[in-house]
Amino acid sequence: MDDIRDRLLRRGDYVHGSFVKPEVVDGYINGVNPGDRGDVLGRFPFSESAVDDAVDFAHIGAKVWRRVPLADRALAVKRFRDQLARFQERSARLISREVGKPIWESRQEVLAAIRALDLFLDEGVDRLAPRVIEEIGARSDRLPRGVVAVMAPYNLPLLVPAVQASAAILSGNAVVLKPSKFTPGVGQAVAELWDRCRLPRGVFNMVQGPGSVIGQRMVANPGLDAILFTGSYATATTIRQLTMERPELPVVTHTGGGGIAIVLDDAEIDRAVYEVMVGAYLTAGQRHNSTARVLVTEGAWQGFVEGLVRHALRLEVGYAFDADVFMGPLISENLRTRYRRFSRQLVGKGHQPLAEAGHDTGGRRGFYARPAAYRVHWENGHAFLDEEPPGPILLVYKVATWEEAAALHNQAAFRLATSVFTRLDNPDLPEIADRLRTGALNLNRSTIGASMRLPAVGLGRSSNGFAGGLELLNVLTHPRSQLVEQRDFATIARLPGVNWEASPTETTVEVEPDDVTEDDVADVSGALELTAD
Repeated sequence: MDDIRDRLLRRGDYVHGSFVKPEVVDGYINGVNPGDRGDVLGRFPFSESAVDDAVDFAHIGAKVWRRVPLADRALAVKRFRDQLARFQERSARLISREVGKPIWESRQEVLAAIRALDLFLDEGVDRLAPRVIEEIGARSDRLPRGVVAVMAPYNLPLLVPAVQASAAILSGNAVVLKPSKFTPGVGQAVAELWDRCRLPRGVFNMVQGPGSVIGQRMVANPGLDAILFTGSYATATTIRQLTMERPELPVVTHTGGGGIAIVLDDAEIDRAVYEVMVGAYLTAGQRHNSTARVLVTEGAWQGFVEGLVRHALRLEVGYAFDADVFMGPLISENLRTRYRRFSRQLVGKGHQPLAEAGHDTGGRRGFYARPAAYRVHWENGHAFLDEEPPGPILLVYKVATWEEAAALHNQAAFRLATSVFTRLDNPDLPEIADRLRTGALNLNRSTIGASMRLPAVGLGRSSNGFAGGLELLNVLTHPRSQLVEQRDFATIARLPGVNWEASPTETTVEVEPDDVTEDDVADVSGALELTAD
């Protein structure tokens, strides 16, 4: 069944607990279905002044929210989770309409968001709870940063902002969300869900607009206390430049750049072909951890390449709401132009097309493209190890040994996730795992497989070293330790050379040099913060 093609009700930005339309409009972003350009969701106005208003009101909300008990903050996130579950199908259909994902994939994204929120409510609350050491009068609390900017991507337009905003709010922060310029409708839907959760005004805010205007205005605002960005490496570089004068500001950049697969001689070829193909072409290759490169040893080369090409050419490309569609369109004509240009560059540098890049109608007027694969003759001086292939393009490299594969792998600029296909009893596997410099290692499964429970940090240009998942709570808070002296002042040994003169009513403890015991030394070291407690 086709989706509803009516224009969305554009409600404006969400600031201080209400939807407001900008009084001064600086421009518009157009919500268009990339799978059917005749389906226009609407024109969404944006205003630079809305950014400053959102941050100012977020400061007000943060002052209130940081004092709310952790249990009550968890209840608010639980209400958001329940609202998302209630509007699960509506959210999935909106994702498909704005991003072009097949409806089955959009449903999986919503379900993944719900499960991630369950994880934060289950394990995240314990991580945020204070640590108390009663015998030494000590405790440690995790305190919120304040105002957190969440800058979300188009490829996971609901999962990323839902999880990151929930993590920030659970931690006691206020949030200003900027959705991708390609998914203003999903951004508005996220704000609508939070609007039903009865938060204090200013705790959640959302502003629409392009990154080049609204995003830069937000990053440059001195009122931010943390920034969470998921997107391109080029934009992450701009953010770093704009925040150069604030080295104390926590800035988390997840730039992805694609994963790398390694197929060894003893791999189960059918499994390797399937996992690499799905990793490379799901979401039209637009995921941050999509498989961008595969390194294949000589013994597996022929069977793997033949299987990959045969099955990739059979993938169904089409409209999100049609039956049995594996892959939808690219997000924009600009990305499709880059996809074609990158393919021409590969051929121009002497590399061989295995499945050529090309348009696909998808039966509608959309930004459709075919899955493509190119053999890279990396010995010719043009190894294409630094670029992120735009869209559904897989680069295939032939290597002699696993040692050569590992060396080539470690030269790649983006090393977010790595798949290795081999027997689990391969005697070289421990050495292979040790040699690979990667943020996540998946054995016999694609690079797009990940667990929120595990801390994963993309290496190279894939991130700036901060982990996602539950570890995000550590970035969104800072620890504060507290020590309380419970002993009577008169019983505390004085440090050497103080020459303390006691008051007439004070009874002091005299410590003679010859009478110093191990316990006395421990007391003194405790005063100097040298104990291991």
